[in-house]
Amino acid sequence: MDQQIDLTEGIRKVFLAGVGAIAMGAEKGQEVVDDLVKKGELTVEQGKALNQELTIKAKAAATDSSDALLRSKLESMTADERAAYVAHLGEIAADVDAKTTKVEVDADEADKAE
Repeated sequence: MDQQIDLTEGIRKVFLAGVGAIAMGAEKGQEVVDDLVKKGELTVEQGKALNQELTIKAKAAATDSSDALLRSKLESMTADERAAYVAHLGEIAADVDAKTTKVEVDADEADKAE
C-alpha cells in the first residue's frame, strides 16, 4: 500500500509540474504575440486571435493531463476502491450543485410573501 501512495504522489508531482510548464508556455506564447503586435508584424486582431488559440490549447493540454492523472489513480485502485471513490465524487458534485443552484423568484410571488 505504501508503494501505491508513493506512486500516486509521484504522479501528482509530475502532473503539477506539467501544468506549470503548460501555464508558463502559454504565458510566454502570449508575450511573444504581444511583442509581434508591438513591432507591427501582427495586427491587433491577429494577436487577439492567436492569444485566444494559445489559451484554448493550454486549457486542452491541462485537461488531457488531468484525465491522465485521474486514469492513473483509478487504475491503481481495486474495484471496491473505485466504487467508493466514484460515490465520494458524486457526493462532492451534489454538494457543488446545491451551492450553485440559483432559485428564480417571480416578482409577484416575492411581493405576496411580504
